[in-house]
Amino acid sequence: MSEARVSIEKLAFGGSGVGRIDGKVCFVPYSCPGDELLVRITAEKRSYLNASIIDIIIPSSRRVTPSCPLFGRCGGCDWQHVDYDCQLEAKRSILADALWRGARVPVELVRETIASPLRYGYRSRVQFKLHGRSQRLQIGFFRQGSHFVEDAPAGCPIALPVINQALQRLREVLAEFPEPDMIPQINIDCGDHGAVAIVNYIGRDADRTAAFFKKKFSSLSPLTGLYLQTGRKATLCRVCGDDLLVYGLPDGHGGECSLGFRPGGFSQVNGLQNRAILALIRQFAAFGGHERILDLYCGNGNFSLPLAGEVAHLTGIEEYPDSIAAAVDNARRNGIQNAEFLCSDATAGITRLAGEGRGVFDTVILDPPRSGAADAVGALVRSGAEKIIYVSCDPSTLARDCGHLSGSGYQVLASVPVDMFPQTYHLESVTLLQRV
Repeated sequence: MSEARVSIEKLAFGGSGVGRIDGKVCFVPYSCPGDELLVRITAEKRSYLNASIIDIIIPSSRRVTPSCPLFGRCGGCDWQHVDYDCQLEAKRSILADALWRGARVPVELVRETIASPLRYGYRSRVQFKLHGRSQRLQIGFFRQGSHFVEDAPAGCPIALPVINQALQRLREVLAEFPEPDMIPQINIDCGDHGAVAIVNYIGRDADRTAAFFKKKFSSLSPLTGLYLQTGRKATLCRVCGDDLLVYGLPDGHGGECSLGFRPGGFSQVNGLQNRAILALIRQFAAFGGHERILDLYCGNGNFSLPLAGEVAHLTGIEEYPDSIAAAVDNARRNGIQNAEFLCSDATAGITRLAGEGRGVFDTVILDPPRSGAADAVGALVRSGAEKIIYVSCDPSTLARDCGHLSGSGYQVLASVPVDMFPQTYHLESVTLLQRV
């Protein structure tokens, strides 16, 4: 492939830096705005180029030294080489560009990115890959673009310290396990006061494996629980210790709402930024105490249950039974009596409520998966909500859905990027839409 010189102008969703070669957009991984680079063209498409760095001719003033020795090989982080203020600016720009392209939202309606108080050591859920035998066991992450496991002997810099401590204990125990090549993956999930490991086992003797880890559990501190998974998520089985992870969120009255989730269930990976998102929802909603609110894709009630004391009634809809069970348990744990939860996909759930004469809401909160909420937009509009507060982890699907909603009588009033994932291109956002 040919070589060329390129100046990097900005960062793109996906992690690469962006420049132009002979007028054509060029994406360069691990580059930084302000870099002057010599690159090798690795792919030429009709409308863009991909390239890799041969030499940094003039480094950007915004380059910093990555904290992780695996950076550039591990497929996890994209931007450890970029100073943090530049990361925040890039995330606002990415969100603003997506909203303009997909929904014609003016850039001035996109606020500054809310920075994470922790730039490293924030992640409360990590999936480690394993490869090899006892004396040469590699535990870490897949190399970029491959299934080769890069060993991470010191753990992961963006993980909570308790996760790295638990990983070290697991390394020591796995050195005695008779078939470590039958464990391809270990997940570690954390609450505020506990950490649970899920050991994925593909061998033939699950009972012996469970007995081994139960015997060794006292050596696995700071883990407070351990599960074994032998296939799909339905095979998840507790071996010992905690069967619930708990964290707290402000309840709006000076107290804390205690929320639990089962190991292997969904939870936000950055606890402090989860609080920041809840604060934005409160600010945008400006509840007066009389509202009926709908929480679509409600999970364990993460965003709606802390708001229960500020509204008349809340309804949560979620299609995963385990998450609904957790939401019901969380309402009971906190003595919340003005909440109900339906196990259903979003559209069917809203349609069912409408058929029962209970389908009108003042405010809708939704936090859909990465694919967005396109299938539910029509039902959302029929709910009659004055406000829609859209929590998103994907700018493009958010923009698409806002475009559909703007064609159905809603207007974006504000959108706020939230840096849930420092050192990566991923971002969360909270967008307020108002019926016009």
